[in-house]
Amino acid sequence: MGLTLPAMRIAKPMLLISTPIGVGFGIYEAFRLAGGLAFLMIALVSLIGVAMATVVVTVRREKREELAARAREAQPTPVEGETK
Repeated sequence: MGLTLPAMRIAKPMLLISTPIGVGFGIYEAFRLAGGLAFLMIALVSLIGVAMATVVVTVRREKREELAARAREAQPTPVEGETK
């Protein structure tokens, strides 16, 4: 019972574009209003970005290792003494 509307397909691309623009405007306003605190905001955004990148890299590495293990299990092992 999924509720999927064709018009909802635009939401993800809009968020992917509008979020960085909003963060950029926020940093600009932070410099304008309280210059020193903007550096803290940039540090926090950078820390969150590094944490997200670390999670993505870890998930991709673990998935690659899992696929390699499955491929090794799927290969038939040669029986000793058997020749082709």
